Amino acid sequence: MADALALLDSKLSGLLSQLGPAQRRTLARQIVASLRASQQQRIRLQQNPDGSGFEARRPQLRKKKGAIRRQMFTKLRLARYLKTQAGPAGGAVEFIGQVQRIARVHQLGLLDRVSRNRGVTAQYPARQLLGFSPSDIEDISDVILKYLSR
Repeated sequence: MADALALLDSKLSGLLSQLGPAQRRTLARQIVASLRASQQQRIRLQQNPDGSGFEARRPQLRKKKGAIRRQMFTKLRLARYLKTQAGPAGGAVEFIGQVQRIARVHQLGLLDRVSRNRGVTAQYPARQLLGFSPSDIEDISDVILKYLSR
């Protein structure tokens, strides 16, 4: 994936260097908006950037009778928590606030507390919430070429 980004960078860096700061900021805004939409879609489908599915949740120790199963990360993918930043130097899609810690634990597969009240900890499997898929790289190049063709 890094080699695809390097190839994209080498192809388009000359064209992008000719743009002014305001134009680069506008282009970065368009790119991060499309990236956030694709990341939200991927999180909703519960897929890693390579297309594989997220590892399933561990079986719960006690299940309440009539409990409703919910999809993982329903609130994390909201625009309220998944923010974009854009400037002349580039852009970013990132989680903010308390959800940033939760997202980091799942992104990297870290050890974390299961509940605030109890001291029980668990090793979470790595689930890549943010990352570049091949279709994301194609979308970025399409946005750039569309912007430059205007």
